[in-house]
Amino acid sequence: MPSSNVPPRELRRIDDARILRALSHPVRIALLEALGLHGPLTATQAAELIGETPTTCSFHLRQLAKYGFVAEAGGGRGRERPWRAVAPGFVIAGSDAGPAVNVASEVLMGLLRERWLARYRSWLARRAAYPEAWRHATGESEHLLFVTADELANLQAELDALIAERFGARLHDPQARPADAMPVEVLIFSYPLDTLDTGDGNANPA
Repeated sequence: MPSSNVPPRELRRIDDARILRALSHPVRIALLEALGLHGPLTATQAAELIGETPTTCSFHLRQLAKYGFVAEAGGGRGRERPWRAVAPGFVIAGSDAGPAVNVASEVLMGLLRERWLARYRSWLARRAAYPEAWRHATGESEHLLFVTADELANLQAELDALIAERFGARLHDPQARPADAMPVEVLIFSYPLDTLDTGDGNANPA
């Protein structure tokens, strides 16, 4: 199995509403996803992958570069210059960052959730075409936990750290990937059930 000593790159932290608004565009999100999955791409190559025109992709790549999400990768020919993602992903500042950041982050996260769930529905529709090993390896699970807010935050951080430690280097180092590895998206949702106190001593039913 290939191995790598290259440490995974750190996620970018965003606490600027202007940057969040700039990122909240389907084409820009699609471009970042394509660069993360395939590595450096020219506008023409990216256009073929995401179903847009090279001119559209070139414009949005320049906008992503303006806000520090992509950079020129070098090695291009003529007017075709490859672009690379600067970071493997990003995290959004917490609710204490202010109302403007909170509003902008909700817009961006809504866009991202729609894309995640669309890909999940697409997988369900075509899962029968995959080998049995992959159908068996994937799946859904649901857990009911009784935890505090701090415990839930710590659990999320531990899961993120575990995934990054085991597989983070493979995102930007193809030599670290086993020959039979496939890109897999892992979604982890955590949320309280509807049992908040209403203020009159009663709790809403779950």
